[in-house]
Amino acid sequence: MAGRSLARVVAKTDAFLANDSVVEVGNGMLSGPDVVAVARTGARVQLTGAALAAITDARAAVDRLAAAATPVYGVSTGFGALATSHIPPHRRADLQRSLIRSHAASTGAEVDREIVRALMLLRLRTLASGRTGVRPETATALAALLNAGITPVVGEYGSLGCSGDLAPLAHMALALMGEGNVRDGQGRALAAGQALAAAGLTAVTLAEKEGLALINGTDGMLGMLLLAAHDLRALLVAADISAAMSVEALLGTNRVYAEALQALRPHPGQAISAANLRALLDGSEIIASHQVDPANCPIVQDAYSLRCAPQVAGAVRDTLAHAQAVADRELVSVIDNPVLLPDGRVESNGNFHGAPVGYVLDFLAVAVADLASISERRTDRLLDPARSHGLPPFLAGDPGVDSGHMIGQYAAAGIVSELKRLAAPASVDSIPSSAMQEDHVSMGWAAGLKLRRAIDGLRRVLAIEILTAARALDLRAPLRPAPATAAARTAVRTRVEGPGPDRFLAPEIEAVVELLASGALIEAVEAVAGPLR
Repeated sequence: MAGRSLARVVAKTDAFLANDSVVEVGNGMLSGPDVVAVARTGARVQLTGAALAAITDARAAVDRLAAAATPVYGVSTGFGALATSHIPPHRRADLQRSLIRSHAASTGAEVDREIVRALMLLRLRTLASGRTGVRPETATALAALLNAGITPVVGEYGSLGCSGDLAPLAHMALALMGEGNVRDGQGRALAAGQALAAAGLTAVTLAEKEGLALINGTDGMLGMLLLAAHDLRALLVAADISAAMSVEALLGTNRVYAEALQALRPHPGQAISAANLRALLDGSEIIASHQVDPANCPIVQDAYSLRCAPQVAGAVRDTLAHAQAVADRELVSVIDNPVLLPDGRVESNGNFHGAPVGYVLDFLAVAVADLASISERRTDRLLDPARSHGLPPFLAGDPGVDSGHMIGQYAAAGIVSELKRLAAPASVDSIPSSAMQEDHVSMGWAAGLKLRRAIDGLRRVLAIEILTAARALDLRAPLRPAPATAAARTAVRTRVEGPGPDRFLAPEIEAVVELLASGALIEAVEAVAGPLR
Protein backbone atom coordinates (compact mmCIF):
# COMPACT_ATOMS: atom_id res chain seq x y z
CA MET A 1 0.00 0.00 0.00
CA ALA A 2 2.91 2.37 0.55
CA GLY A 3 3.37 4.98 -2.17
CA ARG A 4 -0.19 4.91 -3.42
CA SER A 5 -2.38 8.00 -3.38
CA LEU A 6 -4.74 8.21 -0.44
CA ALA A 7 -7.58 8.78 -2.87
CA ARG A 8 -7.13 5.77 -5.15
CA VAL A 9 -7.86 2.89 -2.83
CA VAL A 10 -10.91 1.10 -4.24
CA ALA A 11 -10.40 -0.85 -7.45
CA LYS A 12 -13.28 0.09 -9.73
CA THR A 13 -13.84 0.83 -13.37
CA ASP A 14 -13.74 4.49 -14.31
CA ALA A 15 -16.81 4.00 -16.49
CA PHE A 16 -20.21 5.18 -15.27
CA LEU A 17 -22.49 2.26 -14.38
CA ALA A 18 -26.00 3.51 -15.08
CA ASN A 19 -28.99 1.53 -13.89
CA ASP A 20 -32.73 1.95 -14.08
CA SER A 21 -33.44 2.58 -10.39
CA VAL A 22 -34.44 6.09 -9.37
CA VAL A 23 -33.63 7.86 -6.11
CA GLU A 24 -36.00 10.69 -5.28
CA VAL A 25 -34.36 13.75 -3.77
CA GLY A 26 -36.36 15.96 -1.43
CA ASN A 27 -35.96 17.52 1.97
CA GLY A 28 -34.65 14.86 4.39
CA MET A 29 -35.38 11.97 2.00
CA LEU A 30 -31.97 10.45 1.33
CA SER A 31 -30.56 7.42 3.16
CA GLY A 32 -27.11 5.90 3.21
CA PRO A 33 -28.12 3.14 0.76
CA ASP A 34 -29.49 5.82 -1.59
CA VAL A 35 -26.11 7.54 -1.62
CA VAL A 36 -24.30 4.26 -2.30
CA ALA A 37 -26.75 3.44 -5.12
CA VAL A 38 -26.20 6.74 -6.89
CA ALA A 39 -22.48 7.07 -6.18
CA ARG A 40 -21.41 3.50 -6.86
CA THR A 41 -24.01 1.80 -9.05
CA GLY A 42 -25.31 4.68 -11.14
CA ALA A 43 -28.89 4.97 -9.92
CA ARG A 44 -30.67 7.97 -11.41
CA VAL A 45 -31.89 10.93 -9.35
CA GLN A 46 -35.11 12.89 -9.52
CA LEU A 47 -36.10 16.00 -7.59
CA THR A 48 -39.54 15.71 -6.02
CA GLY A 49 -42.30 18.18 -6.79
CA ALA A 50 -42.23 19.37 -3.19
CA ALA A 51 -38.50 20.02 -3.46
CA LEU A 52 -38.91 22.08 -6.62
CA ALA A 53 -41.71 24.09 -4.99
CA ALA A 54 -39.54 24.78 -1.93
CA ILE A 55 -36.62 25.81 -4.14
CA THR A 56 -38.86 28.18 -6.10
CA ASP A 57 -40.22 29.84 -2.95
CA ALA A 58 -36.76 30.26 -1.48
CA ARG A 59 -35.44 31.80 -4.67
CA ALA A 60 -38.17 34.44 -4.62
CA ALA A 61 -36.96 35.50 -1.16
CA VAL A 62 -33.36 35.74 -2.38
CA ASP A 63 -34.43 37.84 -5.35
CA ARG A 64 -36.11 40.29 -2.97
CA LEU A 65 -32.97 40.54 -0.86
CA ALA A 66 -30.81 40.99 -3.95
CA ALA A 67 -32.93 43.97 -5.00
CA ALA A 68 -32.72 45.62 -1.57
CA ALA A 69 -30.20 48.33 -0.71
CA THR A 70 -28.95 46.56 2.45
CA PRO A 71 -25.91 44.32 1.81
CA VAL A 72 -26.53 40.62 2.48
CA TYR A 73 -23.61 38.21 2.85
CA GLY A 74 -23.47 35.72 0.01
CA VAL A 75 -25.99 37.69 -2.03
CA SER A 76 -24.47 41.13 -2.50
CA THR A 77 -21.09 40.98 -0.72
CA GLY A 78 -17.72 39.32 -1.12
CA PHE A 79 -16.81 36.13 0.70
CA GLY A 80 -14.76 35.09 3.72
CA ALA A 81 -12.38 37.85 4.74
CA LEU A 82 -13.78 39.96 1.86
CA ALA A 83 -17.31 39.95 3.30
CA THR A 84 -17.18 43.72 3.90
CA SER A 85 -17.00 44.42 0.15
CA HIS A 86 -20.39 45.42 -1.32
CA ILE A 87 -20.91 44.13 -4.86
CA PRO A 88 -23.11 46.23 -7.20
CA PRO A 89 -25.87 44.39 -9.12
CA HIS A 90 -24.11 44.51 -12.50
CA ARG A 91 -21.07 42.66 -11.07
CA ARG A 92 -22.84 39.88 -9.16
CA ALA A 93 -22.75 37.34 -11.97
CA ASP A 94 -19.02 38.04 -12.19
CA LEU A 95 -18.83 37.52 -8.43
CA GLN A 96 -20.32 34.03 -8.71
CA ARG A 97 -18.04 33.01 -11.57
CA SER A 98 -14.98 34.37 -9.75
CA LEU A 99 -15.92 32.54 -6.57
CA ILE A 100 -16.16 29.18 -8.31
CA ARG A 101 -13.10 29.61 -10.48
CA SER A 102 -10.89 30.70 -7.59
CA HIS A 103 -12.14 28.02 -5.22
CA ALA A 104 -11.75 25.15 -7.72
CA ALA A 105 -8.20 24.69 -6.51
CA SER A 106 -7.84 21.02 -5.64
CA THR A 107 -4.60 19.32 -6.58
CA GLY A 108 -2.96 15.92 -6.40
CA ALA A 109 -4.18 12.53 -7.54
CA GLU A 110 -7.74 12.30 -8.84
CA VAL A 111 -10.20 10.98 -6.26
CA ASP A 112 -12.52 8.11 -7.08
CA ARG A 113 -15.60 8.82 -9.15
CA GLU A 114 -17.87 7.50 -6.40
CA ILE A 115 -16.64 10.15 -3.95
CA VAL A 116 -17.47 12.93 -6.39
CA ARG A 117 -20.86 11.48 -7.28
CA ALA A 118 -21.67 11.17 -3.58
CA LEU A 119 -20.81 14.80 -2.88
CA MET A 120 -22.85 15.91 -5.93
CA LEU A 121 -25.90 14.00 -4.70
CA LEU A 122 -25.54 15.26 -1.15
CA ARG A 123 -25.22 18.84 -2.34
CA LEU A 124 -28.36 18.35 -4.42
CA ARG A 125 -30.10 17.11 -1.27
CA THR A 126 -29.29 20.37 0.52
CA LEU A 127 -30.44 22.43 -2.46
CA ALA A 128 -33.73 20.49 -2.36
CA SER A 129 -34.36 21.70 1.19
CA GLY A 130 -35.37 25.13 -0.06
CA ARG A 131 -33.05 26.78 2.45
CA THR A 132 -30.17 27.72 0.12
CA GLY A 133 -31.87 30.08 -2.33
CA VAL A 134 -30.72 28.59 -5.64
CA ARG A 135 -32.94 28.68 -8.72
CA PRO A 136 -34.84 25.54 -9.76
CA GLU A 137 -32.91 25.41 -13.03
CA THR A 138 -29.62 25.19 -11.16
CA ALA A 139 -30.80 22.28 -9.03
CA THR A 140 -32.20 20.43 -12.04
CA ALA A 141 -28.94 21.02 -13.92
CA LEU A 142 -27.03 19.31 -11.11
CA ALA A 143 -29.44 16.36 -11.22
CA ALA A 144 -28.95 16.16 -14.99
CA LEU A 145 -25.17 16.14 -14.56
CA LEU A 146 -25.45 13.14 -12.24
CA ASN A 147 -27.83 11.29 -14.55
CA ALA A 148 -25.54 11.83 -17.54
CA GLY A 149 -22.63 10.30 -15.62
CA ILE A 150 -20.56 13.45 -16.03
CA THR A 151 -18.17 13.59 -13.08
CA PRO A 152 -15.91 16.56 -12.35
CA VAL A 153 -12.23 15.78 -11.86
CA VAL A 154 -11.32 16.51 -8.24
CA GLY A 155 -7.86 16.28 -6.70
CA GLU A 156 -7.27 14.76 -3.28
CA TYR A 157 -5.91 17.95 -1.68
CA GLY A 158 -7.73 21.25 -1.26
CA SER A 159 -10.43 20.87 1.36
CA LEU A 160 -9.92 21.86 5.00
CA GLY A 161 -13.40 20.66 5.91
CA CYS A 162 -14.63 24.03 7.14
CA SER A 163 -16.84 26.36 5.18
CA GLY A 164 -17.45 22.88 3.90
CA ASP A 165 -15.52 20.96 1.27
CA LEU A 166 -15.01 24.16 -0.69
CA ALA A 167 -12.49 23.11 -3.33
CA PRO A 168 -14.05 19.73 -4.26
CA LEU A 169 -17.54 21.25 -4.48
CA ALA A 170 -16.20 24.18 -6.50
CA HIS A 171 -15.01 21.73 -9.17
CA MET A 172 -18.60 20.43 -9.30
CA ALA A 173 -19.96 23.97 -9.68
CA LEU A 174 -17.32 24.74 -12.31
CA ALA A 175 -18.56 21.81 -14.39
CA LEU A 176 -22.12 23.15 -14.13
CA MET A 177 -20.76 26.39 -15.59
CA GLY A 178 -19.29 24.42 -18.50
CA GLU A 179 -15.72 24.93 -17.33
CA GLY A 180 -12.96 22.74 -15.93
CA ASN A 181 -12.29 19.07 -16.52
CA VAL A 182 -14.62 16.10 -16.16
CA ARG A 183 -14.97 12.45 -17.00
CA ASP A 184 -17.87 11.42 -19.17
CA GLY A 185 -20.01 8.32 -18.79
CA GLN A 186 -17.31 6.16 -20.40
CA GLY A 187 -14.63 7.45 -18.03
CA ARG A 188 -12.92 9.60 -20.67
CA ALA A 189 -11.27 12.82 -19.50
CA LEU A 190 -12.40 15.88 -21.42
CA ALA A 191 -13.38 19.53 -21.05
CA ALA A 192 -16.64 20.14 -19.21
CA GLY A 193 -18.15 22.19 -22.03
CA GLN A 194 -17.50 19.39 -24.49
CA ALA A 195 -19.05 16.80 -22.17
CA LEU A 196 -22.15 18.94 -21.55
CA ALA A 197 -22.67 19.46 -25.26
CA ALA A 198 -22.29 15.75 -26.00
CA ALA A 199 -24.93 14.98 -23.35
CA GLY A 200 -27.32 17.66 -24.65
CA LEU A 201 -26.92 19.78 -21.51
CA THR A 202 -26.53 23.54 -21.21
CA ALA A 203 -24.06 25.34 -18.98
CA VAL A 204 -25.50 27.34 -16.08
CA THR A 205 -24.89 31.04 -15.50
CA LEU A 206 -24.97 31.37 -11.73
CA ALA A 207 -27.09 34.07 -10.12
CA GLU A 208 -26.84 35.74 -6.70
CA LYS A 209 -26.16 33.39 -3.79
CA GLU A 210 -25.85 30.31 -6.03
CA GLY A 211 -22.07 29.99 -6.09
CA LEU A 212 -21.84 29.94 -2.33
CA ALA A 213 -24.84 27.61 -2.03
CA LEU A 214 -23.13 25.08 -4.29
CA ILE A 215 -19.87 24.87 -2.35
CA ASN A 216 -20.59 25.52 1.34
CA GLY A 217 -21.26 22.00 2.61
CA THR A 218 -19.73 18.93 4.24
CA ASP A 219 -20.87 16.74 1.35
CA GLY A 220 -17.52 15.22 0.38
CA MET A 221 -16.63 14.02 3.86
CA LEU A 222 -20.21 12.85 4.50
CA GLY A 223 -20.20 10.93 1.22
CA MET A 224 -16.97 9.19 2.20
CA LEU A 225 -18.43 8.36 5.62
CA LEU A 226 -21.52 6.76 4.09
CA LEU A 227 -19.51 4.74 1.55
CA ALA A 228 -17.05 3.60 4.24
CA ALA A 229 -19.87 2.63 6.60
CA HIS A 230 -21.46 0.53 3.85
CA ASP A 231 -18.18 -1.31 3.24
CA LEU A 232 -17.31 -1.72 6.91
CA ARG A 233 -20.64 -3.41 7.70
CA ALA A 234 -19.79 -6.20 5.27
CA LEU A 235 -16.20 -6.43 6.48
CA LEU A 236 -17.42 -6.89 10.06
CA VAL A 237 -19.30 -10.00 8.95
CA ALA A 238 -16.20 -11.12 7.05
CA ALA A 239 -14.14 -10.57 10.21
CA ASP A 240 -16.42 -12.92 12.16
CA ILE A 241 -16.08 -15.50 9.38
CA SER A 242 -12.30 -15.24 9.35
CA ALA A 243 -12.16 -15.49 13.14
CA ALA A 244 -14.37 -18.60 13.15
CA MET A 245 -12.19 -20.27 10.53
CA SER A 246 -9.05 -19.52 12.56
CA VAL A 247 -10.61 -20.70 15.83
CA GLU A 248 -11.36 -24.07 14.23
CA ALA A 249 -8.01 -24.38 12.52
CA LEU A 250 -6.19 -23.57 15.77
CA LEU A 251 -8.21 -26.12 17.77
CA GLY A 252 -9.89 -23.37 19.72
CA THR A 253 -13.16 -23.55 21.62
CA ASN A 254 -16.52 -21.99 20.90
CA ARG A 255 -17.59 -22.19 24.55
CA VAL A 256 -16.31 -18.67 25.27
CA TYR A 257 -18.91 -17.26 22.87
CA ALA A 258 -21.82 -18.66 24.89
CA GLU A 259 -24.72 -16.26 25.23
CA ALA A 260 -24.68 -16.44 29.03
CA LEU A 261 -21.04 -15.33 29.11
CA GLN A 262 -21.56 -12.54 26.62
CA ALA A 263 -24.57 -11.24 28.54
CA LEU A 264 -22.30 -10.43 31.47
CA ARG A 265 -20.98 -7.51 29.41
CA PRO A 266 -23.99 -6.25 27.46
CA HIS A 267 -22.42 -4.27 24.66
CA PRO A 268 -24.74 -4.70 21.66
CA GLY A 269 -21.99 -5.14 19.07
CA GLN A 270 -20.29 -7.81 21.14
CA ALA A 271 -23.54 -9.77 21.40
CA ILE A 272 -23.97 -9.64 17.62
CA SER A 273 -20.44 -10.82 16.92
CA ALA A 274 -20.67 -13.65 19.45
CA ALA A 275 -23.98 -14.79 17.97
CA ASN A 276 -22.36 -14.85 14.53
CA LEU A 277 -19.47 -16.93 15.85
CA ARG A 278 -21.84 -19.42 17.48
CA ALA A 279 -23.72 -19.84 14.21
CA LEU A 280 -20.53 -20.11 12.17
CA LEU A 281 -18.99 -22.80 14.40
CA ASP A 282 -22.13 -24.84 14.97
CA GLY A 283 -21.60 -28.48 13.99
CA SER A 284 -17.80 -28.37 13.78
CA GLU A 285 -16.18 -31.80 13.95
CA ILE A 286 -12.82 -30.14 14.53
CA ILE A 287 -13.99 -28.38 17.70
CA ALA A 288 -15.88 -31.46 18.88
CA SER A 289 -12.78 -33.62 18.45
CA HIS A 290 -10.91 -31.97 21.31
CA GLN A 291 -13.90 -31.28 23.56
CA VAL A 292 -14.78 -34.99 24.00
CA ASP A 293 -11.94 -35.55 26.44
CA PRO A 294 -11.00 -32.16 27.98
CA ALA A 295 -8.57 -33.85 30.43
CA ASN A 296 -6.32 -34.81 27.52
CA CYS A 297 -6.62 -31.51 25.64
CA PRO A 298 -3.38 -29.54 26.11
CA ILE A 299 -5.05 -26.16 25.50
CA VAL A 300 -6.29 -24.56 28.73
CA GLN A 301 -7.29 -21.16 27.34
CA ASP A 302 -7.24 -19.79 23.83
CA ALA A 303 -5.10 -16.76 23.03
CA TYR A 304 -6.75 -13.35 23.19
CA SER A 305 -6.95 -13.03 19.40
CA LEU A 306 -9.33 -16.02 19.46
CA ARG A 307 -11.05 -15.65 22.80
CA CYS A 308 -11.66 -11.89 22.53
CA ALA A 309 -12.75 -11.78 18.88
CA PRO A 310 -16.35 -10.71 19.69
CA GLN A 311 -15.16 -8.05 22.13
CA VAL A 312 -13.02 -6.38 19.45
CA ALA A 313 -15.34 -6.85 16.48
CA GLY A 314 -18.24 -5.86 18.72
CA ALA A 315 -16.55 -2.61 19.74
CA VAL A 316 -16.05 -1.82 16.05
CA ARG A 317 -19.76 -2.43 15.48
CA ASP A 318 -20.67 -0.05 18.29
CA THR A 319 -18.29 2.58 16.91
CA LEU A 320 -19.89 2.18 13.50
CA ALA A 321 -23.36 2.56 15.05
CA HIS A 322 -22.27 5.88 16.56
CA ALA A 323 -20.82 7.02 13.24
CA GLN A 324 -24.03 6.04 11.45
CA ALA A 325 -26.07 8.06 13.94
CA VAL A 326 -23.95 11.12 13.10
CA ALA A 327 -24.37 10.43 9.38
CA ASP A 328 -28.14 10.08 9.75
CA ARG A 329 -28.34 13.47 11.46
CA GLU A 330 -26.24 15.00 8.69
CA LEU A 331 -28.59 13.52 6.10
CA VAL A 332 -31.44 15.66 7.44
CA SER A 333 -29.30 18.76 8.00
CA VAL A 334 -29.17 21.94 5.94
CA ILE A 335 -25.52 22.90 5.51
CA ASP A 336 -25.06 26.34 3.95
CA ASN A 337 -23.86 29.79 4.93
CA PRO A 338 -25.69 32.06 4.88
CA VAL A 339 -28.91 30.06 5.12
CA LEU A 340 -32.45 31.11 4.28
CA LEU A 341 -34.73 30.65 7.29
CA PRO A 342 -38.45 29.82 6.96
CA ASP A 343 -39.39 33.41 7.84
CA GLY A 344 -37.40 34.75 4.88
CA ARG A 345 -34.33 35.97 6.78
CA VAL A 346 -30.85 35.14 5.52
CA GLU A 347 -28.52 34.47 8.44
CA SER A 348 -24.86 33.56 8.80
CA ASN A 349 -24.09 30.44 10.83
CA GLY A 350 -21.41 27.84 11.54
CA ASN A 351 -23.22 24.67 10.47
CA PHE A 352 -20.69 24.11 7.70
CA HIS A 353 -18.01 23.10 10.22
CA GLY A 354 -17.06 19.48 9.63
CA ALA A 355 -16.18 18.52 13.23
CA PRO A 356 -19.09 16.07 13.78
CA VAL A 357 -18.23 14.13 10.62
CA GLY A 358 -14.46 14.48 10.94
CA TYR A 359 -14.45 13.05 14.46
CA VAL A 360 -16.29 9.86 13.53
CA LEU A 361 -14.21 9.39 10.37
CA ASP A 362 -11.14 9.43 12.60
CA PHE A 363 -12.81 7.21 15.20
CA LEU A 364 -13.62 4.60 12.57
CA ALA A 365 -10.01 4.61 11.35
CA VAL A 366 -8.92 3.67 14.88
CA ALA A 367 -11.45 0.83 15.04
CA VAL A 368 -10.53 -0.44 11.57
CA ALA A 369 -6.84 -0.55 12.46
CA ASP A 370 -7.53 -2.60 15.58
CA LEU A 371 -9.83 -5.05 13.76
CA ALA A 372 -7.07 -5.61 11.18
CA SER A 373 -4.52 -6.00 13.96
CA ILE A 374 -6.35 -8.86 15.70
CA SER A 375 -6.86 -10.59 12.34
CA GLU A 376 -3.15 -10.41 11.54
CA ARG A 377 -2.33 -11.94 14.95
CA ARG A 378 -4.50 -14.95 14.16
CA THR A 379 -2.82 -15.35 10.77
CA ASP A 380 0.60 -15.32 12.43
CA ARG A 381 -0.55 -17.94 14.95
CA LEU A 382 -1.76 -20.24 12.13
CA LEU A 383 1.72 -20.15 10.60
CA ASP A 384 3.82 -20.68 13.72
CA PRO A 385 4.38 -24.40 14.50
CA ALA A 386 5.04 -23.54 18.15
CA ARG A 387 1.49 -22.21 18.52
CA SER A 388 -0.58 -23.87 15.78
CA HIS A 389 -1.08 -27.22 17.55
CA GLY A 390 0.22 -29.62 14.94
CA LEU A 391 -0.01 -27.66 11.70
CA PRO A 392 3.12 -27.67 9.49
CA PRO A 393 5.40 -24.64 9.66
CA PHE A 394 3.89 -21.78 7.61
CA LEU A 395 1.39 -24.34 6.27
CA ALA A 396 4.07 -25.27 3.72
CA GLY A 397 3.74 -28.33 1.52
CA ASP A 398 7.40 -29.27 2.08
CA PRO A 399 8.74 -26.98 4.83
CA GLY A 400 12.21 -25.80 3.99
CA VAL A 401 11.82 -26.23 0.26
CA ASP A 402 8.48 -24.44 0.46
CA SER A 403 7.69 -21.28 2.44
CA GLY A 404 3.92 -21.68 2.38
CA HIS A 405 2.08 -18.54 3.51
CA MET A 406 5.04 -17.04 5.35
CA ILE A 407 5.13 -13.85 3.30
CA GLY A 408 1.36 -13.48 3.30
CA GLN A 409 1.72 -12.69 6.99
CA TYR A 410 4.43 -10.15 6.14
CA ALA A 411 2.00 -8.41 3.81
CA ALA A 412 -0.69 -8.36 6.49
CA ALA A 413 1.78 -7.02 9.06
CA GLY A 414 2.88 -4.27 6.68
CA ILE A 415 -0.70 -3.21 6.08
CA VAL A 416 -1.53 -3.23 9.80
CA SER A 417 1.50 -1.05 10.48
CA GLU A 418 0.25 1.47 7.93
CA LEU A 419 -3.27 1.34 9.35
CA LYS A 420 -1.87 2.31 12.74
CA ARG A 421 -0.35 5.40 11.14
CA LEU A 422 -3.66 6.18 9.40
CA ALA A 423 -5.39 5.93 12.80
CA ALA A 424 -3.68 9.18 13.86
CA PRO A 425 -6.53 11.72 13.83
CA ALA A 426 -6.74 14.35 11.11
CA SER A 427 -9.43 16.30 12.96
CA VAL A 428 -7.05 17.65 15.62
CA ASP A 429 -4.79 19.26 13.03
CA SER A 430 -6.52 22.59 12.43
CA ILE A 431 -4.67 25.15 10.28
CA PRO A 432 -6.08 28.72 10.04
CA SER A 433 -7.00 30.12 6.64
CA SER A 434 -8.62 33.10 4.87
CA ALA A 435 -6.58 35.77 6.67
CA MET A 436 -7.56 34.25 10.06
CA GLN A 437 -11.30 34.63 9.38
CA GLU A 438 -11.55 30.85 9.10
CA ASP A 439 -9.28 30.23 12.06
CA HIS A 440 -10.42 26.74 13.05
CA VAL A 441 -11.08 23.98 10.52
CA SER A 442 -12.07 20.31 10.75
CA MET A 443 -9.83 18.48 8.27
CA GLY A 444 -12.77 16.12 7.75
CA TRP A 445 -11.99 15.61 4.04
CA ALA A 446 -8.52 14.31 4.92
CA ALA A 447 -10.05 12.07 7.59
CA GLY A 448 -12.38 10.62 4.96
CA LEU A 449 -9.59 9.89 2.49
CA LYS A 450 -7.50 8.06 5.06
CA LEU A 451 -10.50 6.05 6.25
CA ARG A 452 -11.07 4.84 2.68
CA ARG A 453 -7.45 3.71 2.56
CA ALA A 454 -7.88 1.99 5.92
CA ILE A 455 -11.00 0.13 4.73
CA ASP A 456 -9.07 -1.14 1.72
CA GLY A 457 -6.27 -2.32 4.01
CA LEU A 458 -8.67 -4.12 6.35
CA ARG A 459 -10.20 -6.00 3.43
CA ARG A 460 -6.75 -7.24 2.40
CA VAL A 461 -5.75 -8.30 5.91
CA LEU A 462 -8.98 -10.27 6.32
CA ALA A 463 -8.47 -11.84 2.89
CA ILE A 464 -5.02 -13.07 3.93
CA GLU A 465 -6.44 -14.58 7.14
CA ILE A 466 -9.27 -16.30 5.26
CA LEU A 467 -6.89 -17.65 2.63
CA THR A 468 -4.55 -18.96 5.34
CA ALA A 469 -7.30 -20.38 7.54
CA ALA A 470 -8.86 -22.19 4.55
CA ARG A 471 -5.53 -23.92 3.94
CA ALA A 472 -5.23 -24.81 7.63
CA LEU A 473 -8.74 -26.29 7.66
CA ASP A 474 -7.78 -28.48 4.71
CA LEU A 475 -4.79 -29.69 6.68
CA ARG A 476 -7.04 -30.75 9.58
CA ALA A 477 -8.68 -33.42 7.40
CA PRO A 478 -10.22 -35.92 7.83
CA LEU A 479 -11.94 -33.85 10.53
CA ARG A 480 -14.53 -31.62 8.94
CA PRO A 481 -15.15 -27.97 9.79
CA ALA A 482 -18.58 -26.55 10.59
CA PRO A 483 -20.95 -26.30 7.61
CA ALA A 484 -20.67 -22.50 7.59
CA THR A 485 -16.89 -22.32 7.70
CA ALA A 486 -16.73 -25.16 5.18
CA ALA A 487 -18.83 -22.97 2.87
CA ALA A 488 -16.29 -20.17 3.26
CA ARG A 489 -13.46 -22.59 2.45
CA THR A 490 -15.36 -23.88 -0.58
CA ALA A 491 -15.87 -20.31 -1.81
CA VAL A 492 -12.11 -19.79 -1.58
CA ARG A 493 -11.49 -23.05 -3.40
CA THR A 494 -13.55 -21.80 -6.37
CA ARG A 495 -10.71 -19.31 -6.95
CA VAL A 496 -7.66 -20.83 -5.25
CA GLU A 497 -6.31 -24.39 -5.23
CA GLY A 498 -5.83 -26.30 -1.98
CA PRO A 499 -2.57 -27.13 -0.18
CA GLY A 500 0.43 -28.15 -2.25
CA PRO A 501 3.81 -26.88 -3.41
CA ASP A 502 4.44 -23.14 -3.35
CA ARG A 503 2.58 -21.11 -5.97
CA PHE A 504 2.49 -17.45 -7.02
CA LEU A 505 0.77 -16.14 -3.90
CA ALA A 506 -0.20 -12.58 -4.88
CA PRO A 507 -3.01 -13.58 -7.29
CA GLU A 508 -4.45 -15.90 -4.65
CA ILE A 509 -4.62 -13.05 -2.14
CA GLU A 510 -6.26 -10.81 -4.72
CA ALA A 511 -8.80 -13.52 -5.54
CA VAL A 512 -9.98 -13.58 -1.92
CA VAL A 513 -9.96 -9.77 -1.78
CA GLU A 514 -12.38 -9.87 -4.70
CA LEU A 515 -14.54 -12.51 -2.98
CA LEU A 516 -14.91 -10.05 -0.10
CA ALA A 517 -15.41 -6.96 -2.26
CA SER A 518 -18.11 -8.63 -4.33
CA GLY A 519 -19.90 -10.12 -1.32
CA ALA A 520 -19.64 -13.62 -2.81
CA LEU A 521 -17.93 -15.16 0.21
CA ILE A 522 -20.48 -13.82 2.68
CA GLU A 523 -23.33 -14.94 0.43
CA ALA A 524 -21.92 -18.46 0.32
CA VAL A 525 -21.65 -18.60 4.11
CA GLU A 526 -25.10 -17.13 4.74
CA ALA A 527 -26.64 -19.70 2.40
CA VAL A 528 -25.63 -22.26 5.06
CA ALA A 529 -25.63 -20.34 8.35
CA GLY A 530 -28.51 -17.97 7.69
CA PRO A 531 -28.27 -14.17 7.85
CA LEU A 532 -25.30 -12.78 9.76
CA ARG A 533 -25.26 -9.29 11.21
